[in-house]
Amino acid sequence: MGSEILDLIPPAPDYTIRYGDGEHHFGELRLPRNRGPHPLVIAIHGGFWRAMRTLSHMGHLCAALADQGIASWNIEYCRLGQERGGWPGTAEDVAAGAAHINALSAEYPIDLSRVVVVGYSAGGQLALWLAAHRKVSVTGAVSLAGVLDLRRAWELNLGDGVVAEFLSGSPEDVPERYVAASPVELLPFDIPTRIFHGNNDTRVPFEIAERFAQKAAATKMDFELITLEGADHFEIIDPTQPECTLVQRVIADLLA
Repeated sequence: MGSEILDLIPPAPDYTIRYGDGEHHFGELRLPRNRGPHPLVIAIHGGFWRAMRTLSHMGHLCAALADQGIASWNIEYCRLGQERGGWPGTAEDVAAGAAHINALSAEYPIDLSRVVVVGYSAGGQLALWLAAHRKVSVTGAVSLAGVLDLRRAWELNLGDGVVAEFLSGSPEDVPERYVAASPVELLPFDIPTRIFHGNNDTRVPFEIAERFAQKAAATKMDFELITLEGADHFEIIDPTQPECTLVQRVIADLLA
């Protein structure tokens, strides 16, 4: 299984709930079948911040987590090509969506003392930005093949220049945006942080994770880079693959 996971239809969520007034201001809530309150994952999908991808591809991991007794809130948000898409609108949407867990907890059996934010690819940048700026109270952060160094991603021309599209300029044009948005610039974090990355990733090179890890290692933060040997960009969100099984195990440990 490769990129096909991006187009497979996941199991349906239990609820689709709006967190704002915009067309893309909604999320999918999945709950375990056992009694709660349940630990929760805030899930943030990828797609290079562009409108070509939706929250659907994170639904597979979210459904697998539900089978393990973990609830999930899978957020949709405005992306490039849509109104408010780009910086800072995309990040503001993610922050608003994440903060909606407070309202969800009043109606659904969610344990707000056990919340981990998990982001895939471009969603990894958004997840760690969310955690670093404490936009919502979380007990851990997980990046799955995340774009964690925006300056280096710009230098590598990832996604045919998508970082400059997202931030509306180069590091020379808008340096303050790279500092505010790039997780590597926001270190150290004050919560446990786990970074998964395949060392054969052809979409977001492994060196992005290595650069982040080198800087994180120089701090005293609770951090681990988990290298997925031989893995590309997609196994990490495919529950049929051992890489994704490992992701689920680590998430469960953070929520224990």
